[in-house]
Amino acid sequence: MKKRDYINGAIGIASLIVMALSGSMVAAGETATLAYAPVGDVTYAPSGYEQFCRDHAEDCQDNGSDPRDIVLSKAAWRDLVALNDQVNRAIEPVTDLENYGKAEWWAYPANGKGDCEDYVLLKRKLLIDAGWPRSALLITVVRDKKGDGHAVLTVKTDRGEFVLDNQEPQILSWQRTGYRFVKRQSQSDPNAWVLLGEPPAAPAIVSAR
Repeated sequence: MKKRDYINGAIGIASLIVMALSGSMVAAGETATLAYAPVGDVTYAPSGYEQFCRDHAEDCQDNGSDPRDIVLSKAAWRDLVALNDQVNRAIEPVTDLENYGKAEWWAYPANGKGDCEDYVLLKRKLLIDAGWPRSALLITVVRDKKGDGHAVLTVKTDRGEFVLDNQEPQILSWQRTGYRFVKRQSQSDPNAWVLLGEPPAAPAIVSAR
């Protein structure tokens, strides 16, 4: 089977959710207190991301559009929760060594198995294909509660930044994850990465309407 067929198989895991995503970004109403991770200097991309882009150059292209955030309407929030839950349930967590025979390998979970970055790549792919702006869907590297390296998807919205995570069933604001944020994709260029600062000592809880 060709590589593209494997990718199509992975995308099919959440095809029903994707169909519900179109048209979900409508006016949000009242503006809540915003909470965004402090962005620092430009840094290097993870080696796994560079390998992924060599394998899937079409998914790493800069479309040249202006960065924009998601308008977090009730419908958009429901769709985000549904997709996150669907992908988390569909993929069996395994290490890259078990899955690919390599210590680090970024790929779409075409065989229904993957580690953290594979979950992130699929969620990002599905949302982009459904019309969500790439600039609001940022692959992010963190240190988890055990201090281990971990990848999550940051969704940048008009109500703050929220994290889609295979280790946590709920979508949380970045401040409530308990993670130390290290770096992520730049909003202006998917192939540029920026350092991230620490969350404030007393984070505000941001909720979607």
